[in-house]
Amino acid sequence: MRVVYQVVAVVAALAVVVAGGLAVALLAGADEGEARPVAAPPAVPASSAPSAAPSVTPSASAAPSASATPQPGSTIAPGYTALEALAADRRVPRLPSRLKMRTLPGKPIATSGTIKDAKAGVSVPRLRGPWKRYGAAPFTSRQVLPKTGAGPRGMLVSCPVPIEAQERPRDTALLAARWTLNHHPKGAVIRWLGSQPAKNGWTLYYQVKYGKRSSVAAVAVREADKDKPAMVFVSIPDTQKKRWADLRRVMSGVRVLG
Repeated sequence: MRVVYQVVAVVAALAVVVAGGLAVALLAGADEGEARPVAAPPAVPASSAPSAAPSVTPSASAAPSASATPQPGSTIAPGYTALEALAADRRVPRLPSRLKMRTLPGKPIATSGTIKDAKAGVSVPRLRGPWKRYGAAPFTSRQVLPKTGAGPRGMLVSCPVPIEAQERPRDTALLAARWTLNHHPKGAVIRWLGSQPAKNGWTLYYQVKYGKRSSVAAVAVREADKDKPAMVFVSIPDTQKKRWADLRRVMSGVRVLG
């Protein structure tokens, strides 16, 4: 019986030695073998995740994140002010602090009275032929030139500003000019021609280039004792450049209704 116990003891000892040697071999293989990718740990469940830091409302002075950069022509990206979105729009160059109005070719059109836009709170010159009144919607007053081919037609419109009004009339006019690109062919970009303050507002003149063609345009914003300032916008394509001088006639005749 003693012999049997001795045999069993020897077998048990051998098993321990073999197991230990196997463990050492496995560890050595892990160190010397080819490295393998390590799987990322699973995401922390929402219930056990640390509480998020309090959110901060973005302001004009805060630096927006790169992932929210607004694209040209897009609506305002989250966290951006209207003016920051304007600055990121490659279609609208920076407006110089001083810009003398350039002379436009042609003879200004004659007028026959005014058109009162009570909703916007301004009056605009009623232009004689070939201009004519046209259905106002989506504006509150509209005059147009006859169509020439498939391109845009000249038009003069007024309405409350369709954008967010700013503290400075100049900034409101800049945002309004950017908005007017919606009424020019795709790919249109602005080139500034003139900028000047006006009573109760600001006026901008600019060229809009789209492909090989262009239009000359102007936008005026006026504080008119309404919920929003008034906007007057006129645009004339190069196919009707004889009427480009009408822009000055229009802008000089914009009046706030008393």
